[in-house]
Amino acid sequence: MASKTDTPRDADDAEVGAAGSQLSTAPEEEAAGEVSLPSLGPIGWARWFWRQLTSMRVALILLFLLSLGAIPGSLVPQTSIDPTKVEQFRTDHPTLAPLYDKLGLFHVYSSVWFSAIYLLLFISLIGCIVPRSWQFVGQLRSRPPRAPRRLTRLPAYTTWRTDRAPDEVLGAARRLLKKRRFRAHTVDDAVAAEKGYLREAGNLIFHVSLIVILVAVAVGSLWKSEGGKLVVEGDGFANSLTQYDNFKSGAFYDTDDLEPFGFSLKSFDASYERTGPQKGTPREFRANISYFQGADGKEHPGKIEVNHPLEIADSKIFLLSHGYAPVVEVTDGRGKQVYSGAVPFLPQDMQNYTSTGVVKVPNAQTAAGKRNQLGFSGFFVPTYGGKGSGSMFSTFPALDNPRLTLTAYHGDLGVDSGLPQSVYQLEKKNLKQYKQDGRAVAQMMKPGETMKLPGGDGSIKFVGVKQWATFQVSHQPGNGLALIGAIAILIGLAGSLFIQRRRVWVRAVRGADGVTVVEMAGLGRSESTRLPEELADLAGALEADAPVAAETASDSDAEAGTDTATDTATDASAKPAPASTPVPAPSPAADEKKPTPTGSENTAKSTGSTGSSDSTDSVGSTDSADSADDPADPSEGARA
Repeated sequence: MASKTDTPRDADDAEVGAAGSQLSTAPEEEAAGEVSLPSLGPIGWARWFWRQLTSMRVALILLFLLSLGAIPGSLVPQTSIDPTKVEQFRTDHPTLAPLYDKLGLFHVYSSVWFSAIYLLLFISLIGCIVPRSWQFVGQLRSRPPRAPRRLTRLPAYTTWRTDRAPDEVLGAARRLLKKRRFRAHTVDDAVAAEKGYLREAGNLIFHVSLIVILVAVAVGSLWKSEGGKLVVEGDGFANSLTQYDNFKSGAFYDTDDLEPFGFSLKSFDASYERTGPQKGTPREFRANISYFQGADGKEHPGKIEVNHPLEIADSKIFLLSHGYAPVVEVTDGRGKQVYSGAVPFLPQDMQNYTSTGVVKVPNAQTAAGKRNQLGFSGFFVPTYGGKGSGSMFSTFPALDNPRLTLTAYHGDLGVDSGLPQSVYQLEKKNLKQYKQDGRAVAQMMKPGETMKLPGGDGSIKFVGVKQWATFQVSHQPGNGLALIGAIAILIGLAGSLFIQRRRVWVRAVRGADGVTVVEMAGLGRSESTRLPEELADLAGALEADAPVAAETASDSDAEAGTDTATDTATDASAKPAPASTPVPAPSPAADEKKPTPTGSENTAKSTGSTGSSDSTDSVGSTDSADSADDPADPSEGARA
């Protein structure tokens, strides 16, 4: 029999909606087709634009665009990283290069369009997070909402009857929920409790961490410095602007802030696989150095390996590459030694280190005392395969059989023009090649051999070989902040994924027969199998303080086959829950009286004097709730 005081469905839905309100601080997105245009006027348009910019949908779009924008920065050579490759790209692609220039693809991360996406994303995240943070703080200070009148409308639900007084049941429920770390308080005839606030805290931490990473990227870009230096064995480096081969810094970096330190390359250890399918594969790269910090700092031994930088002051020194530097001695036409030292040759074949380089001697003279600038270009191979190998290229990267091949020039090197020149290239515009008997003067030399120049203009001797290494000195002030942001993102993501925000209500009212009816229901932010399990566990724990009321056998016999089972099954169908809802194990003494969360198939069991019968009611919708008896109403009895 339906209660005459049943609340209309719209009122029930409003109560259930209020019970589930503020389970999240996510901003409400406008449904498709319901986007409202602002009223005319600049203020209306500004408000509309701000709402769109700070919506989560736009933030995700901007984050996606930022990811897409980073793709050309990885595929196209960047001026800030390798200007030489950019110039080579311009030479190889004369049609694409002008288009790339207009689009800013050679400097993606400092381009206007990338900076605009970056700033809009920054503003969008701040505009989205700040209101949510205040709303979350308000939720932390507020209490869970009161219980809906019909708890059967909630996804997880159970009920039983007990002889304990309602106040005793509510007190025990409040203590139990607080012990389980629920925030609980009593409202009217029910205890309202909530748990899982850290889920929303995880969401906020995740989004705040994105801002932290964006700030770290900005700080690292504006205050960074990065320089490269090639150092030959036996030479050193001091951290000053003039010592760098190349140097770039952020807009706000002051070169006067360079930390005073330096180092010397004592030796370089390199080993390679000599047999098998991986022959020639490097096994060890290690630069053995001595470094100092401060103007009068004491030298300390150290080593730098690939992916194992040396940290000095606020900078890190990375080992990038290595190669060979033939040691040569040049004598001019007067018999005077005008050059002696190691000349770095750049590898053209990174597998076996076939390298090219030049030797420039601007202060040489002829036998008659006339100025005669000398230039030599050539290539070096650490392991020459021999005359019968049919190749002039290196066959192995180690120094097994080194050879230096040089071609000689004389004239004007162009070093006095005032224009910068590459130390690895020979400007041949004003040079003449030495020839003898109509053939160019060129010679392949082993260590210790000498090539003589025609006309008594001098000679060049291949003395030996040293190794060189290139180092990158990097100052990145935003790296630590970015690491903190990345760790916080993982923590926030774990919290938002594995913590469930849920609410539990326990109602206890005195029935018409003097027995207390206990109802317990739960509601989560989303459907989860853990909520019914947790509710069943709470109901089992509360039963110790509110045991199931005992009934006499005559009462059970009188009720067997009557409307009790029917009413209970109908009432249970008022709000179906998932079919997989777990049920707490019934007690052996009172099988039909154990608190049981409802599922999509609700079973009411009644026991008669001659046996037992099962009555199952499977409900596909909640329409039966209007006609079902309200278990929260004491006048209508309670579910058995």
